[in-house]
Amino acid sequence: MEVKVIDNDVEKALKILKNKLSKNGLFKELKLRRAYEKPSVKKKRKALEARRRTAKAKRRRRF
Repeated sequence: MEVKVIDNDVEKALKILKNKLSKNGLFKELKLRRAYEKPSVKKKRKALEARRRTAKAKRRRRF
């Protein structure tokens, strides 16, 4: 991932980088890895995320 700094505007470049990382899911992944997650809890979370993704895809296809 690359962010170019234009006119020494580091603040704006950091903001763009942070936005790209959050869209990529990095912050979510870091939050999940901070503590141990039991396999049963992990399985439930993955299933819930999959259900959300399929529901979102169905909503998008409908229109």
